[in-house]
Amino acid sequence: MLRKLNFTNEQIQLFVQSCYRKYNVSILNEEIFLVACDLRSSYKLSYYDSIIVASAIESNCKILYSEDMQHNQKILNKLTIINPFKENIC
Repeated sequence: MLRKLNFTNEQIQLFVQSCYRKYNVSILNEEIFLVACDLRSSYKLSYYDSIIVASAIESNCKILYSEDMQHNQKILNKLTIINPFKENIC
């Protein structure tokens, strides 16, 4: 945000506070990391993607929007990955 958007430190702090008020923010814990390890191995996800997916599952998300993961992939029959930039997703 500093380099790409030229935000000041104060603007970044306001943005972070806004996100915590608007969204359910997942706290990383041991369970998420252990699930992420299994997902990384089973679904051939990157390390960071596996943490994102494990956090989404832990938060009971049904859809995870990502342009970097496989569109329409089902994870543990609990989560579907959708690429929001893919044509005809509706």
